[in-house]
Amino acid sequence: MTELLALRESVRAHHRADEGAVLDYLIANYAPSPELRARIRARAVRVVEDVRAASGPTLMESFLGTYGLSSDEGLALMTLAEALLRVPDAETIDELIEDKISPANWREHFGKSENTLVNASTFALSMTQSVLEGSTSKGPLDALRGAIKRLGEPVIRAAVRRAMKELGNQFVLGEDMDEALKRSRKWAAEGATFSYDMLGEAALTFPDADRYFASYMNAIRAIAEAAKTDDMRTNPGLSIKLSALYPRYEMSKADECVPALADRVLELARAARDAKIGLNIDAEEAYRLGMSLDIIKLVMNDPTLAGWDGLGVVVQAFGRRASFVIDWLYGLAQSLDRKIMVRLVKGAYWDSEIKRAQVDGVPDFPVFTSKAATDISYICCAAQLLRLTDRIYPQFATHNAHSVAAILEMAGNRDDFEFQRLHGMGEPLHNALLRNEKVRSRIYAPVGRHRELLAYLVRRLLENGANSSFVNQLANHAVPAEAIAADPFEQLEAARAEAEARIIRPAAIYAPSRVNSRGWDLANRADLNEFLESRGAFAEYQWQAAPILAVEVGSDATPREVFSPAQTDRQVGTVTDAGEAEARAAIAAARIWDAPVAERAATLTRAADLFEARHGEIFALLAREAGKSAPDAIAELREAVDFLRYYAAEALAAPASSPRGIITCISPWNFPLAIFTGQIAAALAMGNAVLAKPAEQSPLIAHLGTRLLHEAGVPVTALQLLPGPGRVIGAVLTSDPAIAGTCFTGSTATAQAINRAMAEGCAPDAMLIAETGGLNAMIVDSTALPEQAVRDIVASAFQSAGQRCSALRMLYVQRDIADSLKEMLFGAMDALTLGDPWWLANDVGPVIDQSAREKIAAHIEAARRDGRLLKQLDAPEAGWFVGPAAIAVNGIEDLAEEIFGPVLHIATFEAGEIDDLVTRINARGYGLTFGLQTRIDARADTITARIHAGNLYVNRNQIGAVVGAQPFGGEGLSGTGPKAGGPRYLPRFAAAEGPQLDLPPLTRIAGQAEVEAALAALPRVTELPLDTQTMPGPTGESNILSTFARGRVLCLGPTVEAATQQAEIARGEGCAALIVVPGAKGPHAIDGFVERADLQRIQGFDAVAAWSQSDDQRAIRKALAARDGALLPLLTEASFAARCVHERHVCIDTTAAGGNVSLLA
Repeated sequence: MTELLALRESVRAHHRADEGAVLDYLIANYAPSPELRARIRARAVRVVEDVRAASGPTLMESFLGTYGLSSDEGLALMTLAEALLRVPDAETIDELIEDKISPANWREHFGKSENTLVNASTFALSMTQSVLEGSTSKGPLDALRGAIKRLGEPVIRAAVRRAMKELGNQFVLGEDMDEALKRSRKWAAEGATFSYDMLGEAALTFPDADRYFASYMNAIRAIAEAAKTDDMRTNPGLSIKLSALYPRYEMSKADECVPALADRVLELARAARDAKIGLNIDAEEAYRLGMSLDIIKLVMNDPTLAGWDGLGVVVQAFGRRASFVIDWLYGLAQSLDRKIMVRLVKGAYWDSEIKRAQVDGVPDFPVFTSKAATDISYICCAAQLLRLTDRIYPQFATHNAHSVAAILEMAGNRDDFEFQRLHGMGEPLHNALLRNEKVRSRIYAPVGRHRELLAYLVRRLLENGANSSFVNQLANHAVPAEAIAADPFEQLEAARAEAEARIIRPAAIYAPSRVNSRGWDLANRADLNEFLESRGAFAEYQWQAAPILAVEVGSDATPREVFSPAQTDRQVGTVTDAGEAEARAAIAAARIWDAPVAERAATLTRAADLFEARHGEIFALLAREAGKSAPDAIAELREAVDFLRYYAAEALAAPASSPRGIITCISPWNFPLAIFTGQIAAALAMGNAVLAKPAEQSPLIAHLGTRLLHEAGVPVTALQLLPGPGRVIGAVLTSDPAIAGTCFTGSTATAQAINRAMAEGCAPDAMLIAETGGLNAMIVDSTALPEQAVRDIVASAFQSAGQRCSALRMLYVQRDIADSLKEMLFGAMDALTLGDPWWLANDVGPVIDQSAREKIAAHIEAARRDGRLLKQLDAPEAGWFVGPAAIAVNGIEDLAEEIFGPVLHIATFEAGEIDDLVTRINARGYGLTFGLQTRIDARADTITARIHAGNLYVNRNQIGAVVGAQPFGGEGLSGTGPKAGGPRYLPRFAAAEGPQLDLPPLTRIAGQAEVEAALAALPRVTELPLDTQTMPGPTGESNILSTFARGRVLCLGPTVEAATQQAEIARGEGCAALIVVPGAKGPHAIDGFVERADLQRIQGFDAVAAWSQSDDQRAIRKALAARDGALLPLLTEASFAARCVHERHVCIDTTAAGGNVSLLA
């Protein structure tokens, strides 16, 4: 057993081991000799030539040869196949077909295939495109074409649906086991046998898992009828996915899911044993491998399976742990005196593994980064398996002639193994094996309804449609046999260099400007242990916080106790709050940080390193004081680190400037370290002095962050901490004449109060950056993949107990799919666990305090009384917990305000109402985040162009904006801009002087009605982007930052020349401008003076520009601050063009319909 533990430790140690070191180990221990490699290559060439001579490619291979995934047409067909069959309504089907068929160039592919059916399909697609697009000509033919389109849509719809089903038939053996068994007879007569796979993705709900289990059990009973011998090598078998049998198959739920899954697999294994068939456990994502091995060990240890050799395990050769997993499986079989089957595959979801590692910020990838490396791993693992056949029956799943030749040469005349292929792929190759080599061949055969095959089908297309794949090259006779049979050992060096240039390491995805923040992969045992040990040291620690000032101030304030929101009787520490005297003393003692920019940047970078080094204490404090779950705590620390490094890099790149002066930073409790740090870092990077006022609920983490910044070298005079209630010190910190700006994140109402306080006391040009809340919506149409949509909805609405500014509040679901999607959503909610976030198994923590709980609970109770409460989970009695809830509403108009907690409002819409939904969402005036789930690209483009929101997300969740990749911030009632973590943020913290001119003699008053009429007559402001910028980020994700015109600018001069210049600046940024000054002439100008008090009432403008003296500017600012609604800016700078725009960011998960084609070469 000690040896088995050592083998298991070796598996863990190689999770993300150095790729070169692993390959060196494999080559040294298992690689064929140079002489054997030469024989392998020669044999592979003969195999390719034999396959090509004996028969043409299959229909599927011809399709891939014609429409490789490097072509727009291949991608269009892939996404059409992925979505079409699940769409229930005709209107959306027609839009989806037009979206995929119309833009592509089908004529280019006509006649290029050897398969007449593929050519006929190309012709049909070309004709469909012609009908859908119409003609540029006018006349009888154009009219006829229009008539064909009107009459033909049902025909086109039926034909394309049929075509997609035919495509599915190439991969799916039958829609049920009876059909699959009947169709299998053809290949069984030729000597093949089968391993059936019941189609379906991971279970999201417990009822889903029960259905999959029943499906597997029924399949075993059906397959038993076809098991004619006592030899499982010749009998058909079944493949199962562990993720289909439990809805939360993840490390945080390991204590629950591992024993539960072991019980289920054991029950299936006993049934398979009785049926005399094999049962293979499919491989899944790398983060689940450790749990899979735990489950396999539990099942194999069961004495009732003694003597049954039919349990199979799938090993993915692209994983760096593959060889070490084989060693462990052999050791386990040996220790139990058992025999097992091992199916060796190249691997699936490679692109997802690359993206996950980049997103998680881990040191390296768990998979090889080149095809040559994976091929070498496969050959070496095959050689390893062939040495272990006393305990392991190898099953080599491959469509690659070189891999096949390698196995045949290494095996010699042995027959204690088999080959496997995927149904619909590799048939000519395996037919040749059966014909010439007399080896066993098994077909991996998916079974299920066509709508269930979609994600699976696309995955296969991705793997086999890449230009480098063997299947694609085999179908392309322009590729010589010698090229297809190339030796991967000879290709490795070049492939490594190419991969190094193409696949960016996790730490370098934001290079060269900065290093990615470090992540902790809680599914990796080493990371998890480090996380738990470092955090555990502070499980009972008591923190003390107090003001940190640059001057001594006597205070008799009594420290107050801080308690955990999850366990309200558990004290976390104490804080001594600042009072008005401390606030005024801090203002007097504040000094700008006049160090060179390079020194400031280096100091902030050191602080980032210190934050990471003190991760254990930070994780503990975030959990205990702020109620943060482990994943949220990791994300919070990473965001804080990213802010420090990002703003340091941006400051170094920024033009020389002067700081504004003293900046008050007021941060919220929901991101008590990340936003706290981000505000401070931006102000400090530009040399300002900072007065940091954290939220009353989270002073301890702010105190720790401040101490670390000081430890890194930030002077105390440049950064002072003032914990305390806003009603006591807030007014002082935001209205003192010495304050040059305020940076605030919180409620819209508080932002308005701060704006008014600043207008009264601060200089008129004092900066205000406010990021406030939102009524964030998501639209899910009928093309969306329900499982994906539900995962994203649950994360967006309920992660962090819904206490994110970006959280989903208003869900719109197309009525055609609403009932089934809600059923899945409510089932996924049932799989959530509420409790103390200290424990990994708990998904939803508490809300922040009693006041928050009471407000949220009252809202839910009102819905319950009205009969609108659709679903609510039970919550723990102790602590400030609220059970996640779903409430029925008619639409966003029913939401009087943002409910800042785990509450999701749901409405339905008809297919033709999407444009109206966008109008209604915009009309509410909020504009923070928005989500869209659709497979119609044109729809995504249209909606994201129209929605007035700062951060838009397509086919992913709408939370978790990443610094520098997805700059965050809203517009309208959701904030002032610019976006935090974006390129326009730091410049706002630099001094921005403007002219100060005397008012000209008064000629006449321009009244409210006159000004409003002139504003209404202005040209329409363009809704097109002014510029776009591609932001860096992980693969498989598109991040585009664009600027849009702010709207109408009221130019108040005060002179004609000044107002004319202001109008030119505004119009240069796409805005409409109205000049209102005495003596003004021409279009869009009023000769007159606007009474400053009237600016409180005049409607129809979005900003005011004025270069008058301070007293007049103050009057303007006070009038603007007195308005209700969105905060309107006063533009006093000489160059205010940057403030004439809104920023909007669109993030698209480009892998949503399948894998990441950009990684496949």
